[in-house]
Amino acid sequence: MQKMDLTKLKKMDDFLLFNFLAKDKDNAAAIIEAGDGYIVPGIVSSDFESIEDGIKKVKELKEAAPVVSIGLGDNGNPANWGKVLAIAEGSDPGHINQPFEKSSYSSGYLKAKGLNQAINGLVSPAGKVGYVKVAGMEMKVENLVDLALSMEINSIKFMPLKGTTHLEELIYLCRVAAEKGITAIEPAGGISADNIVSIVNGVRETGIPVFMPHIFGSAVDKTTGRTIPEEVAKIINLVRS
Repeated sequence: MQKMDLTKLKKMDDFLLFNFLAKDKDNAAAIIEAGDGYIVPGIVSSDFESIEDGIKKVKELKEAAPVVSIGLGDNGNPANWGKVLAIAEGSDPGHINQPFEKSSYSSGYLKAKGLNQAINGLVSPAGKVGYVKVAGMEMKVENLVDLALSMEINSIKFMPLKGTTHLEELIYLCRVAAEKGITAIEPAGGISADNIVSIVNGVRETGIPVFMPHIFGSAVDKTTGRTIPEEVAKIINLVRS
């Protein structure tokens, strides 16, 4: 069974997708419309007290979108990996976030259940170009990408980006990943309308097939918990210009 292919989704400039949180089906539909269809709506597992509640929410969002992303939550807490996996098993979201060291297992587990998912592996900035941290250990980007490919991990999540703090590290990762055959890079952390242009323009010429920024806090109404469609449209239009 082939994994769900992010390259098959509608992408801006043939490489850009955007992941925003969605409170409910109506919120998902609104942000997808505001984002001209370049949006993958998502949830984070930490928002749900039970697996069943998470499953119910993903199924609701899938009424508005073909693919829903399940994030770890709690700022990418690796301890939530099992919760994400259990929600995915019960809801067939299409895309899940996992710690790098759990990605291959999660892929095999869901594949055995007949579920075709895109699964990323989370790595962190090392603070210097050409290196990342995997489970707290520093590794050269080239070695990381080779390891990911050997484990059939086709997408790498890079978090926390901290806005543009680690942008040069991200650009290097995208370039090496593209050269070696990784499908997608997914940055998260501090991404907003204030820095999205710098981030996207930085990676635009790297050749990465899919670049999907995760934009959460800056686009969420703190009172309602809903992602603001106008903020989504603003981000989309900024990148377009």
